Amino acid sequence: MNKKIIILSSLLFVSLSIQSCRNDFLDVKPTEAISTSDLSLLNNDAGANGFVTAIYAKYLDWNISSFSWIGVTTIASDEADKGSSPGDTGGDKNLLDALDFNSTGGSFQDIWQGHYQAINRANQALYYLPLLTNANQDLKTRLEGEAKFLRAFSYFTLVRSFGGVPIVDHVPIAGNDADRAMLLTRKTKEEVYSFIESDLNAAIAVLPQKNAYSASDIGRASKGAAHALLAKVHLYQKNWQKVIDNCNLVTGYSLTPNFADIYKVSGENNAESIFEIQGKGGASQPGIQQYSQTQGARGAGGWGWGFATPSQSLVDAFNEEGDTERRDATIIFRNSTLYDGRVVPATVENPYYNYKVYSSNFTGDDDSDSNIRYLRYAEVLLMKAEAMNELGQTAAAIPFLNEVRNRAGLPNTAAVSQADLRIAIWKERRLELALEHDRWFDLVRTGQAQSAMAANGKTFVVGKHELFPIPASFISESKGASSQNPNY
Repeated sequence: MNKKIIILSSLLFVSLSIQSCRNDFLDVKPTEAISTSDLSLLNNDAGANGFVTAIYAKYLDWNISSFSWIGVTTIASDEADKGSSPGDTGGDKNLLDALDFNSTGGSFQDIWQGHYQAINRANQALYYLPLLTNANQDLKTRLEGEAKFLRAFSYFTLVRSFGGVPIVDHVPIAGNDADRAMLLTRKTKEEVYSFIESDLNAAIAVLPQKNAYSASDIGRASKGAAHALLAKVHLYQKNWQKVIDNCNLVTGYSLTPNFADIYKVSGENNAESIFEIQGKGGASQPGIQQYSQTQGARGAGGWGWGFATPSQSLVDAFNEEGDTERRDATIIFRNSTLYDGRVVPATVENPYYNYKVYSSNFTGDDDSDSNIRYLRYAEVLLMKAEAMNELGQTAAAIPFLNEVRNRAGLPNTAAVSQADLRIAIWKERRLELALEHDRWFDLVRTGQAQSAMAANGKTFVVGKHELFPIPASFISESKGASSQNPNY
């Protein structure tokens, strides 16, 4: 999608689709302000587009894709440390780094609230789109598919993070206590996954392929993105054949020949890209709020806050594999020169920083042009290899792993047995997807979390840390309708 259009559309809908700053995650009063005359003004193709671009715009916000998300997915894992200066806690980032967090942590509140705001925007779009009788029907159908994809995307984040969560599948009915009570009740993890699958299957039925979009719509959800996300949803449930089936339907994509090119502006939305959150820097064209800045090099000669510094464990993992190509595209080293000629002097505070979020054009700005790569073709290959191996198709799985390795300049895997290939695929995911917000969840789903955290000097408590705590504010709001996760 055209990044400028996303921003303008979000501003247009600020009085219609943005939830207030209250902690009430069901607060939808702004939507109720849409009058008959307002709806008449929106009863056209631009209005229809606006309801859905406002959902995309939510993913630029601080409380959904920025500092808190970095803390919960990256700093908490073994691939990054808190970084920054020793005395700068980053709110609760020191607690996340030490796995000493609780239900009052601001990062969990942000992620919970941010994704439910996105879900509420999706619900608003799905409610109002059918009422826009003057908008093109084919456009409305596609937009409904995009809204369902984005709703599924947010629920996948929530279920991976918190387990079972409330399913809000409609705009809450004002003043209806029974409806409110129902929406404040957590569903089981299985029910949430079923809901996600339903949304993605509905999206698949109506979304076009990526190449069917015009240049002005780059970044919108596509059929390939929905299949790739559905494959990942099944990966987390160990529905191996469904992983393979959906991976096979992700067509028209290819690996970027040079790994480092993926993370430059020129590599955004390229042939490997399946789904990205779009950022755009510059005046009146904000990007993902301070996503790059919070992770930029800190200190004399730096340009950022210095958080989420790659761990020595991650550096060692690259070195042990002889993987210099991905290492040098993933990690900024102190006292080095970047691809655009910028010198990172010896005076910055930390030895390593995240190269994948570096913005050459808007270095240090609050809003940069850096995208978040959420689904790439390389991951589709690795998911397919993992699923095939788990079904005993080890020999057939190996070539998909080797495609990813060879692109990184590495030789074919030496793994032959199912057990060895399983470990090889897990290691490959760590190196290929480093600092792309998957490592923590990979460790939990594969049962590696306790040993991996111990190797990085952290204590992962089995029976507790598999899930993050439900924000205390929501538990209080639910008035007993929802319980806290175990041991918090």
